[in-house]
Amino acid sequence: MQLKKIIITLLVLFFVINVHAQDDKKQLSSASLMDTSVKIKADTTIIAKDTVPTKDTIAKKMHDPAKATRRSAIIPGWGQAYNRQYWKIPVVYAALGVTAGIFVYNNKWYQRTKEAYDIVINDRTDEYDQIDPKLKNLDAQSLQYYRNDFRRNRDYSVLFFLLAWGLNVVDATVYGHLKDFDVSDDLSMRINPTFDFKTKAPGLGLAFNLKTSSHKMLPSF
Repeated sequence: MQLKKIIITLLVLFFVINVHAQDDKKQLSSASLMDTSVKIKADTTIIAKDTVPTKDTIAKKMHDPAKATRRSAIIPGWGQAYNRQYWKIPVVYAALGVTAGIFVYNNKWYQRTKEAYDIVINDRTDEYDQIDPKLKNLDAQSLQYYRNDFRRNRDYSVLFFLLAWGLNVVDATVYGHLKDFDVSDDLSMRINPTFDFKTKAPGLGLAFNLKTSSHKMLPSF
């Protein structure tokens, strides 16, 4: 059906754009340093690297994915704005606007075909003037077919509208969680030996650096 093809194409486009957006390393490369340590049993201790909090790390800790979820559930696009993905807001409203427009169109013609079918099937000749001019030449069977078709398309548009709204919430939630993760290719590990004076036992600390290092510029000639 024409309605299904339009809406499915729109939703697929929404998914494709969202997948490509997850690869935007410019926004994800600013993730804070993540340090992990591994305990070694019996004769080892762990030392985690101390990091000095900066304005960027404090701002990232304040980013709440749950807040993005709630905002998108209340107002579509609000969560994307909170995630600073402003370019997604037109996509969200395009999906919702198309499905809403399809609902209005099909509901209008459903009401007209329903009224025309009732007039024809009940032989209310005095009300023929109330039938839409585009429907006057149709018989009862054709009117019944179009009435059912418009009603079905109207119901589908409601489902796709709710689906688009749900995808808007899911997108805000997923990217809200991914915003604090670093997906760069520079993953380094350092081994820091240490000694615990209390237990008089040697220790071994592992520090993982997940932050993208600055690229060296080639000299210009």
